[in-house]
Amino acid sequence: MPSDTARAASAKTGDPKKLLSDAELADQAERQSALLVLRKVAPYLWPSNMPWVKHRVVWAMVALVVSKLISVATPLFYKGAVDGLAAEGVPMLALGAIGLTIAYGMARLMTVGFQQLRDAIFTRVAQRALRMLALETFNHIHKLSMRYHITRKTGGLSRIIERGVKGVEFLLRFLLFSIGPLILELLLIGLILTILFDAWYLAIVAGTIGLYVWFTFAVTEWRVKLRRQMNDQDTDANQKAIDSLLNYETVKYFGAEAREAARYDAAMEGYEVAAIKTNYSLAFLNFGQSLIITCGLVGVMVLAAVGVQNGTLTVGDFVMVNAYMVQITVPLNFLGTVYREIRQALVDMGQMFGLLEQPAEIQDRQNAADLKVNGGQVTLENVVFGYDPDRTILRGVTIDAKPGQTVAIVGSTGSGKSTIGRLLFRFYDVQSGAVKIDGQDVRDVTQLSLHQAIGVVPQDTVLFNDTIRYNIAYGRDGASQEEVEAAAKDAQIHDFIVGLPAGYDTTVGERGLKLSGGEKQRVGIARTLLKDPPILLLDEATSALDSETEHEIQDALMRAGQGRTVLTIAHRLSTIADADLIVVLEKGKVVEQGRHDALLDQDGRYAQLWHRQQAEEG
Repeated sequence: MPSDTARAASAKTGDPKKLLSDAELADQAERQSALLVLRKVAPYLWPSNMPWVKHRVVWAMVALVVSKLISVATPLFYKGAVDGLAAEGVPMLALGAIGLTIAYGMARLMTVGFQQLRDAIFTRVAQRALRMLALETFNHIHKLSMRYHITRKTGGLSRIIERGVKGVEFLLRFLLFSIGPLILELLLIGLILTILFDAWYLAIVAGTIGLYVWFTFAVTEWRVKLRRQMNDQDTDANQKAIDSLLNYETVKYFGAEAREAARYDAAMEGYEVAAIKTNYSLAFLNFGQSLIITCGLVGVMVLAAVGVQNGTLTVGDFVMVNAYMVQITVPLNFLGTVYREIRQALVDMGQMFGLLEQPAEIQDRQNAADLKVNGGQVTLENVVFGYDPDRTILRGVTIDAKPGQTVAIVGSTGSGKSTIGRLLFRFYDVQSGAVKIDGQDVRDVTQLSLHQAIGVVPQDTVLFNDTIRYNIAYGRDGASQEEVEAAAKDAQIHDFIVGLPAGYDTTVGERGLKLSGGEKQRVGIARTLLKDPPILLLDEATSALDSETEHEIQDALMRAGQGRTVLTIAHRLSTIADADLIVVLEKGKVVEQGRHDALLDQDGRYAQLWHRQQAEEG
């Protein structure tokens, strides 16, 4: 096992995995290329362990190629029908023209049919890939550290994921089944024009396509910058809206509805300006594309008209050239749209892939073992920690909670009480020293087994916008109704729940706002009691309760703590007077520890805090 000295050296000189800022993520998004994105998406389209996915991709590609071959051959039937109708005197030629016309219609129908068959075959592959990528992103976000999440805004994060997943869906459908087939179709048409006519036709077509592609790419690159500005303004407006709604009560308390509306409108004003610029640039792009296509079409048709006048070409040839030019025009217009959307999708996806590449600060070590709890002794050995390198919170803290003991951690605000709980749960890693459970360093065990062994009742309980039953049962997957009710009774909330019109099916609202602070706290306590962990961490667990309810909950928590190690982070000292050990923190250091009576006899920092609170409560 690595020594503490080695750990400290690693913390100072080890892998500098810093969290990326929004600006850095944007720069990273700029560097994303289509090939890189395809490389990321390819494993979902060609998984080694799912042959059926590969078979569907292959058959979809076969349907695609067949549809393009039929599409390119269709104008030949059209030419034959026109030449047959233009011929004089022989009725059989008219009959042949009718047959060719029917063949022309059948070819068009088969082209569409094979295109739809391609989509039908591929849709299951695309939706599965989308689902798996969304799941990977969701799981990765949960793996990221608390340090990352507290620096991000939920609204902006959800918007990045939403736009990124939509971008992936677009990319799968259009990049694979539009760009490649379009290039194949253009090559085939160019080959046919060269063989049946002469190189001038190919030169005009190639020049038109080249100029069109250059103009489209150049203007689209300019539009991408405008799109990014619009996305930034959209994200900013969404963040302000969600923040305001999450803080609905605070807005009401301070009569700040107009202020919030002004902030939101200012963000939307920026979005409006960026969106107008984007739409203007789109109009310019569409007109330029139409101008280039029209010039190319007119040039080829003039050549064909001259050939008909000279007698070197038939009317059918003229019609066929027109059909091929129209056939080129449609996919070229589509190319402009597809390229714009793909380029914009890459920008949207860039931040999501940047998010996936964001390193998880807290990771299981290679071959980490599961935590084995034999009694539940919790030890902090000379722990040094700070959220910021320039601001140390804990300065050499040593605490030893024996198996089955209730250890209270007290101190003034900012002394580091709650930080100890976060280190125990391994939301962060210590900079030096160690946090151990039954002699096992929490950095050497799997996070899942560590989290399963610790039950936490936080100071501010946050509930899911679901039923009371769901929120209590969240403590243990698969818990029965009887077990849920038993936990609710221990938390002194069962009678309140059954008195509600919907009982345990009552919805608690966003973040549990339909319940009072005390009711939310008791639901949180019931949830932790249902989990039944060997170690309890109570972070100001009764801070939101009135005195009478607090005493009832204290009795329930004392019963729940029997046979377990309990760490209680408390501000109200009267709630921890019976603790087996009281640790007093001051400016990140342990200044006193002992039982309640012994600490009062010392007449030190604990005694000062005790007498002050007694005077305030008196």
